[in-house]
Amino acid sequence: MSEERFEHVIDSRRNGKLLDLAELIRYRDLIKLFVRRTFVTQYRQTILGPAWAIIQPLFTTVIFTLVFGNLAGLSPEGVPTFIFYLAGSVLWTYFSGALTATANTFVNNAHIMGKVYFPRLVMPISTVLGQLISFAIQFVMFLGFYVYYLIIGSGLAPNLWLLMTPLLILHLALLALAVGIIICALTTKYRDLLVAIRFGVTIWMYATPIAYSMDIVPEGLTWLFMLNPVTPIVVMFRYAFLGVGEACTMYLGISALSTALLMLAGLYLFGRVEKTFMDTI
Repeated sequence: MSEERFEHVIDSRRNGKLLDLAELIRYRDLIKLFVRRTFVTQYRQTILGPAWAIIQPLFTTVIFTLVFGNLAGLSPEGVPTFIFYLAGSVLWTYFSGALTATANTFVNNAHIMGKVYFPRLVMPISTVLGQLISFAIQFVMFLGFYVYYLIIGSGLAPNLWLLMTPLLILHLALLALAVGIIICALTTKYRDLLVAIRFGVTIWMYATPIAYSMDIVPEGLTWLFMLNPVTPIVVMFRYAFLGVGEACTMYLGISALSTALLMLAGLYLFGRVEKTFMDTI
């Protein structure tokens, strides 16, 4: 009897690996399928469909402009208040949506994971990528308003840091993925986190200069706000497109290091939990 040979062997042992890129690449078609499913199900049975991707940050921007900009005067001088808040709202809408959806990966997909094997990391990755489709729609909307304000000469001062935009978006996506898989791993035992995450994301937003400018932060506390890993991304994005603030390269580097450490912690926790989460979910 000839010896049987298998092309792929499913084994729960990781041999010390936190991330098996080769396995994820083999399942790239499944990732594409889940990305499409993430986007389609997000707007299924809605009247306006993908238009909601525009309505949410646009409505948030209008509220911020009226309340924080006009009434409280928290926006910077020299640039239109609306485009200032739209720049922050578009980034935060993507980050918060990707983080929240990733954190619910095990709970929302337990019915699939209990039936067939595939690398569990496929789900959070596809969730973050699926949210990028909505972000692309929102970013096009932002560019539309941005070009309008450039044409009318409203004081915007774009610079070469615009070339870093893809890296800033990638950084934001990786940060959402890292924090999301940490929470996802912990929710298998502590379901309270699913309730607390919405509250936590709201608190995080107000700790990030989305509804205000860094100019109003006391000079002695600037470093504390900049240690928030989302803050340098938002500040750099606004500086690149609007010319407000400054290029915070040092804090952006610290943010990247924090994201890398969070990703390592997330992969470790996720790897430990994915083997047994069906027993506890």
